[in-house]
Amino acid sequence: MAQAVTTAREEAENVFPNALKEAGYAALISFGLFVLLIGLKTDQNIRNELILVPRWGLLAIVVAITAIGRFLYVAYAAPYFTASRRAAAKREVRVEEAEPGLIRRNFNKIGIAALLLYPVVMVGLFGFQGSLKWVDNFGIQVLIYVMLAWGLNIVVGLAGLLDLGYVAFYAVGAYSYSLLATHFGLSFWILLPAAGILAAFWGIMLGFPVLRLRGDYLAIVTLAFGEIIRLVLINWREVTNGSAGISGIPKVTFFGLMSFDISAPNYIGKVLGIAASGAYYKIFLYYLILMLCLLTAFVTVRLRRLPIGRAWEALREDEIACRSLGINTTKTKLTAFAMGAMFGGFAGSFFAARQGFVSPESFVFLESAIVLAIVVLGGMGSLGGIAVAALAMIGGTEILRELTFLKVIFGESFTPELYRMLLFGLAMVIVMLWKPRGFVGSREPTAFLHKRKAVSASFAKEGHG
Repeated sequence: MAQAVTTAREEAENVFPNALKEAGYAALISFGLFVLLIGLKTDQNIRNELILVPRWGLLAIVVAITAIGRFLYVAYAAPYFTASRRAAAKREVRVEEAEPGLIRRNFNKIGIAALLLYPVVMVGLFGFQGSLKWVDNFGIQVLIYVMLAWGLNIVVGLAGLLDLGYVAFYAVGAYSYSLLATHFGLSFWILLPAAGILAAFWGIMLGFPVLRLRGDYLAIVTLAFGEIIRLVLINWREVTNGSAGISGIPKVTFFGLMSFDISAPNYIGKVLGIAASGAYYKIFLYYLILMLCLLTAFVTVRLRRLPIGRAWEALREDEIACRSLGINTTKTKLTAFAMGAMFGGFAGSFFAARQGFVSPESFVFLESAIVLAIVVLGGMGSLGGIAVAALAMIGGTEILRELTFLKVIFGESFTPELYRMLLFGLAMVIVMLWKPRGFVGSREPTAFLHKRKAVSASFAKEGHG
C-alpha cells in the first residue's frame, strides 16, 4: 500500500516537468511544420515579381496554441483519464445497461423529419434568395457526401475492401449523364439508373483484377484505377472535351411536367402562378438528393439482413474462414464493388445535373480520401455515424466561409477557407484520439441470440454459458 502511494506521488511530481517537455517538443514540431505554410506567404509586388511576405506573428500564435494545448493535455487531461480508468477497474461493478431515452429510440425519425423541414426553416428565416446559400452549400453539398460515403460504406465498412479509387465511379456517373444528356437529349430520370448501371459495370471491371488482393495491395490497385479514369477523362478529348470539361448540361425537370428554366413555357412559376425565383430549383434538388440518400440507406439496411449482407460481413472479419464456410468470395467481392459503385454513379449523375458543368478537376484523389475519411470517422458500417461525420466535416469546412470575425484576430489578410483542410486534418486527429472506432464505434450484428441459453457441462467448464 505504501509503495502504491509512493508511486502515485512520484507520478504526480513528474507530471508538470513532463508536460513542459512535451509542450516544448510540440512547439518545435509545429514550428517546423508551419514555418513554410503559415510563417511565409507568397505574393506579387507591383512589378509582378514573386516575393515572400513573412507572417511571424501568426506563426507564433499557432505555435503557442499548440504548445499550450499539449501542456494542458499532458498535465491535466491525461492524468484525469488515467485516474478514471483505474477507478473503474478497481470498482469492477457490473452496471445494467440503461434503457435508451426518447431521442435515442427515435433518432432516425427525428433526423429525417429535421431534414425534410430544413429548406422550409431556411426560407422562413432568410427568404427565398437568402436561403440559396444555406440550402445549396449546407444542404445539398453535405447530402452528396453522405450518399457517396454510404455507397463506399458497402465496400469498406461491410465487405472490408479498402477502396481508394471510389471517385472513379463518381466520375463515371457524372460523365455518363453529361454526355448522354447533351448529345442525345435524354431525360435525367432515364439517365439516373443508366449512370448507376454503367458505374456498377465498371465496379465489376475493377473487381475482377483485385479478387486475390487484400490490404495495402488492394488499396494501391484501386488508387491506380481512380487515377486511370481521371487521366482518360483528360486525354480522350474527342469524347470528354479534356480539361475544358462539358458545359451546358440540361437541368432536371419535374418528370417533364414542370421545368426550372425560366424561359420554358412550362416553367414552375408559370404553371403554379407564383413569382419567379432561382430558389425553386435548389429546393427541388435538395429533396431529390435527400430521396436518393434515403434510398441508399434503405437498400443498405435491407441488404445487410439478406445472405449477401452476411457474406459481406463474414468476408470483412476473416476471408479464409469465409471461404472455408463455402461462401463464394468471388461473387461476394464483385457484388460489393458493383453495389457501392452503383450508388457512386447515382451521386455523380446528380452532381452533373446540379452543377451544369463537369471537368476532371472535380474527380481528383482528394475526393476519394475525403469520402473514406468520413466513413472511418463515422464508424465503418454505421449509417448514422457516417451521416454525422459528413455533417461535421463537410458542413464544418463550409461554415469557415462565414467566420469573418477571425480576420479581427489574425488580421485582414487571413482567409479562413484556405485553412479548411488543415482544420479537417486536425479534427480527424482529435476524433481518432477521442473515439478510435469512429463516432459510432459499435455495430449491431445481423445475426445474434436474443436470449442467453445454458449449455451442457461437456461444452463449458463451469456448466453454463
